[in-house]
Amino acid sequence: MYSFVKRVMLVSSITMLVNSVSAFSGDATYYYTGLGACGVTNKDTDFIVALSTAQYGSGSHCGGKVSVTYQGKTINVTVADKCLGCGADDIDLSPSAFSALASETLGRIPVTWNYA
Repeated sequence: MYSFVKRVMLVSSITMLVNSVSAFSGDATYYYTGLGACGVTNKDTDFIVALSTAQYGSGSHCGGKVSVTYQGKTINVTVADKCLGCGADDIDLSPSAFSALASETLGRIPVTWNYA
């Protein structure tokens, strides 16, 4: 029984460590979409995200999901583009995705996000 409890605690600790390592904090802005770096033409109504050049890398995240949280609201978006003007952990959202979190009049909001 003791060994089982130790294993459960170890797995729980590892899970928390992995989750904390994969979470990023940065600013989210929004942009008007079109043909993205991933090769897909998107619409402003699509829930998409552009990653910084540091996060985008060779494009391996294209089509992947990202979970974005602002003031207790969380949305899921699809990686579709590269944001050349973003800081390392900043993201650029489509207008509809940004509006699901906050008013576009804010322009820039602090978010946490992770690869889902």
